[in-house]
Amino acid sequence: MIEGLAALIVIDIQASTFIDDSAVRSIDNMAGYKDRMLKARSAIDAARVADIPVVFIREAHHFSLVDFGRELGGDEDIHYPEDNPKTAIAVEEIEFLPNDCLIRKRRYSAFLGTNFETLVKGFGVNTLIIVGGLTDICAHYTFVDSHQSDYFCRVIDGCVGGSSLAVHDVSLAAMEYLQTSAIRILDEVLLAMAKA
Repeated sequence: MIEGLAALIVIDIQASTFIDDSAVRSIDNMAGYKDRMLKARSAIDAARVADIPVVFIREAHHFSLVDFGRELGGDEDIHYPEDNPKTAIAVEEIEFLPNDCLIRKRRYSAFLGTNFETLVKGFGVNTLIIVGGLTDICAHYTFVDSHQSDYFCRVIDGCVGGSSLAVHDVSLAAMEYLQTSAIRILDEVLLAMAKA
């Protein structure tokens, strides 16, 4: 399951998930989304025990909105302003340690306009294990760019969540289409990490 060295990629598990209980959100979340993000903590803890690098991805936008580009051309409203406490990593729920890495992105993919690939290449990793959100947006586009950059990709089902259950399921199927056996359950990933 893990080819060569691995890194755990924690996509957009941000404070708003746990402090914004609004019925109407700037980005929809599927039922059970918050629980899925909390479940990702097991993978984060296991990666640290196994000395697997943990890379947090945090979406944040400039107050002027200049960096949104076409992102606001669909169903999403303005979200993750960089100076808002809700935009921070959800440190109370999933913990962020000094040895962890943080990449700030302004678009869906962790690759676009960031030093993400430089970082994972520096770690010498071949396999990227993905948790977080949204399955149909940021996790999906990061997966696709990882695939196109020749990384082995694994997504922990149960530790990712989408904007709705329907698009979550379709996104997982699309990822599995690109890389057979990419979608894994938490227990098998934890076992593979322990053996890494």
